[in-house]
Amino acid sequence: MPGAVDFAVDAERMGVDSLWVPEVWGYDALTAMAYLAAKTERVSLGTFIVQLVVQLGSRSPALLATSGLSLQQLSGGRFILGIGVSGPQVMEGWHGVRFRKPVQATRETVDIIRTISAGERLSYDGEVYQLPLPDSTGKALRPMVIPEKLPVYIAAMGPRNLELTGEVADGWIGNAFMPEAADVFFDPIRTGAARTGRTLADLDILAPAAVQFVADDAERDAAARGHADGYAFTIGAMGGAGSNFYADAFSRLGFADEVATVARLWRDGDKEAAQAAVPVEFGVRTNLIGTPDEVTDRLRAYADTGVTTLLAKLDGPLDRQRQTIRTLMECVDRM
Repeated sequence: MPGAVDFAVDAERMGVDSLWVPEVWGYDALTAMAYLAAKTERVSLGTFIVQLVVQLGSRSPALLATSGLSLQQLSGGRFILGIGVSGPQVMEGWHGVRFRKPVQATRETVDIIRTISAGERLSYDGEVYQLPLPDSTGKALRPMVIPEKLPVYIAAMGPRNLELTGEVADGWIGNAFMPEAADVFFDPIRTGAARTGRTLADLDILAPAAVQFVADDAERDAAARGHADGYAFTIGAMGGAGSNFYADAFSRLGFADEVATVARLWRDGDKEAAQAAVPVEFGVRTNLIGTPDEVTDRLRAYADTGVTTLLAKLDGPLDRQRQTIRTLMECVDRM
């Protein structure tokens, strides 16, 4: 975190439209958001990460709503609440909360957030949440907040959750996104959007991608291989058999055999072999790696599919990240 705030302020000055803060099993995102709200003036501020966003189950829907509305006030209307179900490994291992009915829990959470942000009395009878609790002394309370719009984005990968995103969310936070296979994600979103008279164009479509500028083929190959290696953990460790949304997504993208091999090797304890088994194509297709001209062409490919916001993932020293942003903004200007 040291230097991150200065970096965020510099990114705003360089023309970045939004800043996104992660939350996994380390620092929480909302505290950082509050500080960034005080240090920036123009950029939107959202909660996001490749693996998880603000985790359902780590906070009650009511707390998510009031935290989001507090940040909306502090930021002057610039906050975006990104939510996601996470997975059983994190929910049950870190938060001690049973991972159950994730899609229904997401739907009900959005319902409750919308009720509170509208300033309405909170009384809810869902499958996952009942408010007030039955057979309790709880009361249906009217929120002590100023009603205002709170954009809610959903991080979704599975078909049912993607449909729900199209139906109820203001935006989609993607993962494992490949422009060549965008409809694997977009078709379910379109189906859900149609239920409420909307289209894909009514949502902000966010696609994450690591951005890395290289000088030659050797650098490109090494960078792509490095990112591909990282997916071994995602496929092998971010869920068990039958409950790994990332592995399932890559399978639907056309890599079922490769995913099965990586998962098996990881479970067997051979992590190096699992990394080697991840196709380098994963690193190439899900990221922006190349010369400025190549990255510009890749940006056009993302935009042509319907992506409206690129979530640029940066690594390395902050000075190098600043230079990457400068070059990336030049690429955007050339589109």
